[in-house]
Amino acid sequence: MFTYTCESWFRDKLREIVGASTNWRDHVKAMEERKLLHSFLAKSQDELPPRRMKDSYIEVLLPLGSEPELREKYLTVQNTVRFGRILEDLDSLGVLTCYMHNKIHSAKMSPLSIVTALVDKIDMCKKSLSPEQDIKFSGHVSWVGKTSMEVKMQMFQLHGDEFCPVLDATFVMVARDSENKGPAFVNPLILESPEEEELFRQGELNKGRRIAFSSTSLLKMAPSAEERTTIHEMFLSTLDPKTISFRSRVLPPNAVWMENSKLKSLEICHPQERNIFNRIFGGFLMRKAYELGWATACSFGGSRPFVVAVDDIMFQKPVEVGSLLFLSSQVCFTQNNYIQVRVHSEVASLQEKEHTTTNVFHFTFMSEKEVPLVFPKTYGESMLYLDGQRHFNSMSGPATVRKDYLWNPRNTTFVEN
Repeated sequence: MFTYTCESWFRDKLREIVGASTNWRDHVKAMEERKLLHSFLAKSQDELPPRRMKDSYIEVLLPLGSEPELREKYLTVQNTVRFGRILEDLDSLGVLTCYMHNKIHSAKMSPLSIVTALVDKIDMCKKSLSPEQDIKFSGHVSWVGKTSMEVKMQMFQLHGDEFCPVLDATFVMVARDSENKGPAFVNPLILESPEEEELFRQGELNKGRRIAFSSTSLLKMAPSAEERTTIHEMFLSTLDPKTISFRSRVLPPNAVWMENSKLKSLEICHPQERNIFNRIFGGFLMRKAYELGWATACSFGGSRPFVVAVDDIMFQKPVEVGSLLFLSSQVCFTQNNYIQVRVHSEVASLQEKEHTTTNVFHFTFMSEKEVPLVFPKTYGESMLYLDGQRHFNSMSGPATVRKDYLWNPRNTTFVEN
């Protein structure tokens, strides 16, 4: 088990493992040197030694309580912790955990390029975080395929003399070759207890669930009969009874047209935000998307929202340094105090005008008061509404503190908190 107490340690450690340069002017030379690591790559998974879950287990302490300068970076104007910064830390921890699982003791640098493929789920079990108490992260590899890995991470905050659970996160990482051009094999996983077998089984179920969710995507298949009925009833409720016309639409009481719930932003992707492979850091993209999504939920609901869940963030395409990053956020579903926000990310180079989708982010927020209903006008908006409803219904539960079962690497059992 490893424990560290420096927030900047994440990136420094990853650069050390990969051999990346901290100087932008040297990044081309550093990547050229990584070509020499191809000989360390396994030609099959059978060549790699199996690893235990405890081999990849890491704990990292974020000392907000004792370091005021660090606290400033994580502070919101409401005196809470910036969740966007937490997303950055989770992304770095997930990558680092996978490098620990695939560590090659005979090589000074890792021949693998490990990148985030998917944020499967982040569930919150606490409403807000104090910026004046230490935070602890923990994570370990819980499932492996041939070239991919699932990472389970948890976050705790100090309350009195003990760390209390704040969130559970599941990320999916993929291994690429030393130049990040093709897939690479990862070490298999040894299961040492029934609890570990259950974690691995859950990883298999998660994979199956993702495949099933993708196969029934509204981009591929028509809505279900129940969903079609929902949309038609919403449409009928917006018809003007005075005109008896399909074209005359009026909003029901306490409702907002979906088209009026949008916010947009633009980011120029500078070298400062690059990752160890000289692409834009995935955590930075998540932070920017979350902050725009939060602003959208805040503007829509008229009060300060807090995040309940994050799910199904697929990293479809890397973002190159120097790109123009366009973010578009929209409320796509509401229920009681809940606001489901979808953020679409696309990039264009400075020379080209063609836009390419890189990510779609899904955030579930809860407002301090009940929010208006959101109504689609077009068929496309209706599909966004149903997609938002699906993501909302996939949420694990309401934003209440739950009992968490923590994996203990010392004896591979679960300890109830």
